[in-house]
Amino acid sequence: MLFALVVVFAGAFAFLNGFRDASAAVAIAVRTRALTPTVAVLLAAFFNFIGAALSAALALGVSQTWVRLPPGVNGLSILIACLASAVLWGIYTWWRGVPSSSTHALVGGLAGAGVASAALGGNDVGGVDSSLLLQVVLPLLLSPVIAFAGAYLLVWPATWAARYTPPNVVNGRSRRAQSIASGAVAFAHGLQDGQRTGAVLILALLASGLAGEGAMPVWVALFPAVLLTAGTLAGGWRISYTIGYRMIRMDPLRGSIAQLFSSAILLIGAIGLYWPISTTHTVTSAVLGSGTNQAFRATDRKVVIRILMFWVLTPVATAATAFVLALSLSPLGNP
Repeated sequence: MLFALVVVFAGAFAFLNGFRDASAAVAIAVRTRALTPTVAVLLAAFFNFIGAALSAALALGVSQTWVRLPPGVNGLSILIACLASAVLWGIYTWWRGVPSSSTHALVGGLAGAGVASAALGGNDVGGVDSSLLLQVVLPLLLSPVIAFAGAYLLVWPATWAARYTPPNVVNGRSRRAQSIASGAVAFAHGLQDGQRTGAVLILALLASGLAGEGAMPVWVALFPAVLLTAGTLAGGWRISYTIGYRMIRMDPLRGSIAQLFSSAILLIGAIGLYWPISTTHTVTSAVLGSGTNQAFRATDRKVVIRILMFWVLTPVATAATAFVLALSLSPLGNP
């Protein structure tokens, strides 16, 4: 029963992930008219599915390096509280139209549920102090800084190279580059976020004793891919509107720089370093970086401050919610 609940909440998390984070791949491409909304969503859904389906091996590696859950009911309860808090926060931030990280929400929920388990005298979540800090928290904090700074700096050589080119030619080339970059961001998002759901399912299988170390059932590879794709097709235009229209004014050249650079960060993080990097934070920071490097003020500071506040609140809110949920589930492990 508890394992089935983990699967249900993991599916909801994956669906909501695609529903919300599709905005990162399509918002700027739609804003600069590089793609129509329908084509952008279909493109994002296709590459999301491919990336998530290929993330199975990465999910296995993440589940072995992230954390160690206690076996049995205790471990499954931690996962349920963690996923439920991440889903609730994801729905709330979507309703508010704020781009926030599903990965931060998941990590915060895992930490909060683990603390609750330890406070009740149960087994805590192993590896949080070392692997979670080095493999999860550090990359999540560094990626927005690198994305902002890199995109900001890349605007100068790009504008210098295009200084004698007619604006309509620059815009046309940039829109074509952005079409490619949107697919690359969606593919990288599938790689990054597909492995998160897959890793949770593997941890649940281990905790319930339904699979051994190093096992990867086929359905675990396909389940996140299908749900991420379904969520992407459903679309979360509230967040797309915030990124593309409210947060900043963006031209095609700067939009292509932001998406190309953020896709490179996400792909290197997923394939080269095996680091979980937030698609939302990376793309949003790159968009801010490239858009800020203009001769006139292009950003809405109130919107940016609001987004940053939600970024800080995400792990805190999900940790607190997961803590309460884990306490409420504690009788299941102590009949």
